[in-house]
Amino acid sequence: MSTSDHGTIATNDEDVVVLYRGGRLPSWDQLDSSQQLEFQQQHVDLMLDVAREHRLRDMDGYRLIAPRGAWERFWAIAFPDLDGAEAWMTAEVAPPYGRYGHYEYDLARRWRPDSLSWLPTRTMDASEKDPRSVPDLSVDTGSIVVLCFSRWQRGSDEVAPDVRGDDRRRRRLQEVAQKHGLMHGEVFRLVGSGRDGDLVWVLEFPDLAGAEAWINAEVEPPGGAYHERTYNLARRWAPGYFASWRSTR
Repeated sequence: MSTSDHGTIATNDEDVVVLYRGGRLPSWDQLDSSQQLEFQQQHVDLMLDVAREHRLRDMDGYRLIAPRGAWERFWAIAFPDLDGAEAWMTAEVAPPYGRYGHYEYDLARRWRPDSLSWLPTRTMDASEKDPRSVPDLSVDTGSIVVLCFSRWQRGSDEVAPDVRGDDRRRRRLQEVAQKHGLMHGEVFRLVGSGRDGDLVWVLEFPDLAGAEAWINAEVEPPGGAYHERTYNLARRWAPGYFASWRSTR
């Protein structure tokens, strides 16, 4: 369980987290609106059944400000065990809805070493809405999110931490977080290694200035020379609606 001045969020480091890069394929737009609604409702009902049966713990969605081809949304979806994660991924690609989506999955665990204990966590959203009734969905424009995929450069583990500038990097990031009002910070360690790295950082700021300052602080030498990073900017995706999915637990 982690806490901060921004509230509390129930987390469990033993959760299995599905990190999902997804989007709809162009073939979706070739369906008429009645088919889209029918397939969407079947999909929502199926996924909610999985969420209830396997005790969905948490789900946060983000929409990229600039989509990368078919990848337009990123999700972090937590279950208490691998069975839940596997059931979720299997159901998500099931037809008919699954024929019209782009799916890339990684499995991960939450990662919060002592050196990152200062990262704040947001208050978990609550909702009394019926999740089976899907409203018009949109992004939350009240914040901006940095999605960072990272890994150490090969051989960095053989360099002394003081030479790498680990402490200086940590102090710079803490200063940015305080100055720019970091709202939420979460790190996931992949099970294995992904195409863009071993760690995924989710960092939410009130505005672009904070996101830009964080990225600049991370790449500043000497620490910036020992990591590979890929950055994407995003907005939270319909957080009010997806908060209602947690009530299925």
